Amino acid sequence: MENRSNIINLLYGSLPKMSDTDHKIAEVVLADPASIVNMTISALARKASVSEASVSRFCKNLDLDGFHQLKIELAKVAEDRYSYYQKVNPDDLLQALKNISDNKVAEIVNTLTSASTATIRQVLNALKGASLIQVAASGGTFPVAADAVYKFNQLGLLAVTDELWETSIGQTMNLPTGAVLLVISNSGETRNLLTQIEVAKSRGILVIAITNRADSPIGLNADLHILTAIRQQIFESEYYFSRVAAMAAIEALFLLLLSGDKDNLQHIKTHEELIAQTKI
Repeated sequence: MENRSNIINLLYGSLPKMSDTDHKIAEVVLADPASIVNMTISALARKASVSEASVSRFCKNLDLDGFHQLKIELAKVAEDRYSYYQKVNPDDLLQALKNISDNKVAEIVNTLTSASTATIRQVLNALKGASLIQVAASGGTFPVAADAVYKFNQLGLLAVTDELWETSIGQTMNLPTGAVLLVISNSGETRNLLTQIEVAKSRGILVIAITNRADSPIGLNADLHILTAIRQQIFESEYYFSRVAAMAAIEALFLLLLSGDKDNLQHIKTHEELIAQTKI
């Protein structure tokens, strides 16, 4: 990857698979990343109620050389307000709305600025050259798939999706030569979507994934992988996949495809003229 995801993105993306001990350390780091830069390893261990050895293992599990490198990576983003998660307190509605706004801006900024330009070029070329684009998603992520299909068809790129998995896997089984399967997943572990990837790859179909975990099964099994960033928390220690971040990735692909081909713009104009008849 040309642009390595920053340490905050890495921590958020790694939370779902962390051990309880690593999770405790991550929570302390994410609560105030800048403060860790001036901490000793023993101070962090005390604050997280773990051993110094646990902090060292935590760093190794993140593929860092040690605590010193963790501090270096945190220092790189210490002044970036879009690196942080702002807690939402419903008792202060005005501040809560501002914090939600900051979190969503951070998700978009980190999703788009951490992307590998080489990967994005490959994705754009694959989409432009596809005989058919199938977009697959499940549960709460399906609206992103529906939005992607609308946008691709507006550009003149034939795209399909279906919320019912039994229909969606049937589509995958019938994808023509030169088609592309775009999979959008929350955890990157959805069994049905992994089955679709297996079917697609057995037929020689290129697979593109959008997830928020670099090491997720879906991400690892895809030919091309776009990572999203999350900054939203529910309850005290649970994080969830943001549709805003995934929508931002789709929107970016749409705008890049649009800017690179005048025929795409004309196709959108023609489409808008046709649907204008349905409006008052």
